Amino acid sequence: MEDCLAKKMEITVSEAEKRTGRNAMNIQETYTAYLIETRAVESQSEGQCAPVDSLWRRYSEFELLRNYLSVTYPHIVVPPLPEKRADFVWHKLSADNMDPDFVERRRIGLENFLLRVASHPVLCQDKIFYAFLRQEGGWKEMVNETGFQLKADSRLKALNATFRVKNPDKRFTELKHYSDELQSVISHLLRVRARVADRLYGVYKVHGNYGRVFSEWSAIEKEMGDGLQSAGHHMDVYAASIDDILEEEEHYADQLKEYLFYAEALRAVCRKHELMQYDLEMAAQDLTSKKQQCEELATGTVRTFSLKGMTSKLFGQETPEQREAKLKVLEEQIQEGEEQLKSKNLEGRDFVKSAWADIERFKEQKNHDLKEALISYAVMQISMCKKGIQVWTNAKECFSKM
Repeated sequence: MEDCLAKKMEITVSEAEKRTGRNAMNIQETYTAYLIETRAVESQSEGQCAPVDSLWRRYSEFELLRNYLSVTYPHIVVPPLPEKRADFVWHKLSADNMDPDFVERRRIGLENFLLRVASHPVLCQDKIFYAFLRQEGGWKEMVNETGFQLKADSRLKALNATFRVKNPDKRFTELKHYSDELQSVISHLLRVRARVADRLYGVYKVHGNYGRVFSEWSAIEKEMGDGLQSAGHHMDVYAASIDDILEEEEHYADQLKEYLFYAEALRAVCRKHELMQYDLEMAAQDLTSKKQQCEELATGTVRTFSLKGMTSKLFGQETPEQREAKLKVLEEQIQEGEEQLKSKNLEGRDFVKSAWADIERFKEQKNHDLKEALISYAVMQISMCKKGIQVWTNAKECFSKM
């Protein structure tokens, strides 16, 4: 971790800007661009003011970067991007992806994504990622030249592997179940939080109504006027603080959403392992079949029914020369198959070792982050309750002086 990019470079997504342009289909569109700023840490520690490098990126370029990382490093739980459109929104907030508040939250999420990648011991060393931060022109061409799209597994192939693997690894099966449960629990937690935020908004607005009523009442009361006016002021201040509270609420929600999307990243690692296991089993099955064919040719006996066996009976047996040529081809294919099987076994073992090391790293990170988020949320709720008690304590003192 000492060598990770995050230790050597300050990375920020400092601002977002709404722009209009034409897409690949020459259709005019409105999009948001994000300013990435980087600064070397070393020169700062030496007392010098390091120059800031900056460039603009669209959300679609962040998506391209993440797709590249997911395909190139299939054994790694690649950090997720923030949502493209708002989900789990309580009805007082806008779900519009051009809404300034949502764009600001997504800006913070994109910065967090870059910091996650820059802090990862493997991903931070990737040249494409470094170029994403520093090279504005020609970056997309650089990514496409890697040919990563050709390495991407199709969804149909992945689905086929899921249902046809005969000997799945128990650890990855359990991990897939865990990721499903994690996603389900966090989704439920976010829905509950949205309802709580909605009720909270209502409570604060009620206090705003109290403030207005007390202020209006104070205008028609001579003896009680000052007390009512002061109580109304306390209510108004409390009601006005709802904006800051809800901003904290949304920050907490975004922390949970990151791990909602991390669940899919975990499943992606599981799917890749299933594909590798499926390829391994198919290679082993093909090798067994060729060995059987070789044995049948060598002994002249057919163990199982086959179209080839029926053809031999109908049109006569093969000549010794033909059999010898087929045996030679089969022996070469068997040797090649054994090498391939050995290679796939080695690749599979390396994948499991690397994947499990990264999964352990992810679990440690997740436990730390969610613990911090939940504690912060509890502290925020306690703080809100204390403010509410203080408001009514102050109101009580105002009423007592009347």
